Amino acid sequence: MSLNRLAFSATAHCLTGCAIGEVLGMIIGTALGFSDLGTIALAVVLAFFFGYLLTSLPLLRAGMALSAVIPLALASDTISIAVMEIVDNAIMLLIPGAMEAGLTNLLFWGSLTVALLVAGAAAFPVNRWLIQRGRGHAVVHAYH
Repeated sequence: MSLNRLAFSATAHCLTGCAIGEVLGMIIGTALGFSDLGTIALAVVLAFFFGYLLTSLPLLRAGMALSAVIPLALASDTISIAVMEIVDNAIMLLIPGAMEAGLTNLLFWGSLTVALLVAGAAAFPVNRWLIQRGRGHAVVHAYH
């Protein structure tokens, strides 16, 4: 597999976990009336949780011990998820009214979609750089 294809796959994988957590966090925080920072904090925690979970499940199903899976998930996903979360949440804060728009407003969903796509684009070169150096998802792919 080419480096770009592997980096794209790793980015799409991370983006999936991030998006699940980010969307759930934004929905829960917005529905419960959390502050912007409270909503973002919840979304970030859930993004990391789901990102790590999506990496861990196939390794656990393959018979690896949790004690071996945890360091692999942390090594493969932390930087990518962090980049995505910084970019995604910065965009949500920078788009006027996006955080306050509410769950039934197209501004909220459109902003979140744009933010996640830009976050994925920002993480691609990071993932490519990590994989090229034998880090990031390159660590996990050795076990697939």
